Amino acid sequence: MKGEHGSSSRRMFDLKFSLRSRSQRVVQDAYVPVDAFKQSCWANMPPELLRDVLIRIESSESNWPPRKNVVACAGVCKNWREITREIVKLPEVSGKLTFPISLKQPGPRESLVQCYIKRNRSNQTYHLYLGLNHASNDDGKFLLAARKCRNITCIDYIISLNADYVSKGSNAFVGKLRANFLGTKFVVYDAQPPSGGPVVTKSRSTRLVSLKQVSPRAPSGSYPAAHISYELNVMGARGPRRMQCVMDAIPASSVEPGGSAPTQTEFHPSGVETGVSLPFFRSKSTNTGNSLSGPLPSNSEGMLVLKNKAPRWHEQLQCWCLNFNGRVTVASVKNFQLVASAETGPSGPQNENVILQFGKVGKDVFTMDYQYPLSAFQAFAICLSSFDTRMACE
Repeated sequence: MKGEHGSSSRRMFDLKFSLRSRSQRVVQDAYVPVDAFKQSCWANMPPELLRDVLIRIESSESNWPPRKNVVACAGVCKNWREITREIVKLPEVSGKLTFPISLKQPGPRESLVQCYIKRNRSNQTYHLYLGLNHASNDDGKFLLAARKCRNITCIDYIISLNADYVSKGSNAFVGKLRANFLGTKFVVYDAQPPSGGPVVTKSRSTRLVSLKQVSPRAPSGSYPAAHISYELNVMGARGPRRMQCVMDAIPASSVEPGGSAPTQTEFHPSGVETGVSLPFFRSKSTNTGNSLSGPLPSNSEGMLVLKNKAPRWHEQLQCWCLNFNGRVTVASVKNFQLVASAETGPSGPQNENVILQFGKVGKDVFTMDYQYPLSAFQAFAICLSSFDTRMACE
């Protein structure tokens, strides 16, 4: 019995050892880089032929949904992705929204990108679509989604790339809009720096990198992108709302001839690792209380300031009117057009150039048109503030 017991124990030990060594070999083999695409005929296409094919596809598929073929080409392999990214121009030049990062890049300089927003009152969500015919059964190309979240002292609008799961903890989270209790001041927060680089700050939680103080990775949505304020209507005078937007990430020179605005080139993953709430990872930009209660940033800092275009009183219609070129059909106090402020923008007729316009066309449908130097994300966040303003501003 003892011999049989010892032999069985020995066999069990040999079996465990063999399984362990086999699992180690499997783990080691898994780390061996094997690129299956390099062995395929698609990845081994001559670069000249591949570039010519992708150029033809990109030029022929200019609108959605056919433009999804361009995105599909970028997902074939690394070679296809690199060439596709070289061929597809920025929205500033092409006026086309192709990849998700296009929503963070400035719009075209010479024309307006026409979009519309659908509001769902039941679940407090807002969906942004790219398209002209908002009355059709087709919702168009989905771009962004926002969800209203009420807190004790403020209200947040979480903005996401995912229409079904709008959450700050999701990888699709791109930013948020925070409003104060009165609904008169708002701050737009981006999930990453405007140009994708580090943020230079004077906070105590910094480390020296190349002789500069660079803050560690801040929590998602902690980079201020814009400050929006609505003028209080204390006397109750009749008239349209008065709003002002200070774009923290866009210089005032961007609206001048030859000016440029920061352009993000890629998304940085956001999630648990970027949402650390330890004191060491908190920067001054996360203190939203001071941002909402204090004054707007000074214009002397060179930031772009946008103001709503003053409407004209129509005697026959007995209402305030703006020329939306047929894009707005329903009168609403929420309707507005933003132009560069005379203090920071160009003087003369260029100052009347509409950078963003928003207006009502149905019960819960609104148009949103924007152009350079605003991005779709920034324009969407500014329009969300119009939904949340209180009676004190009207």
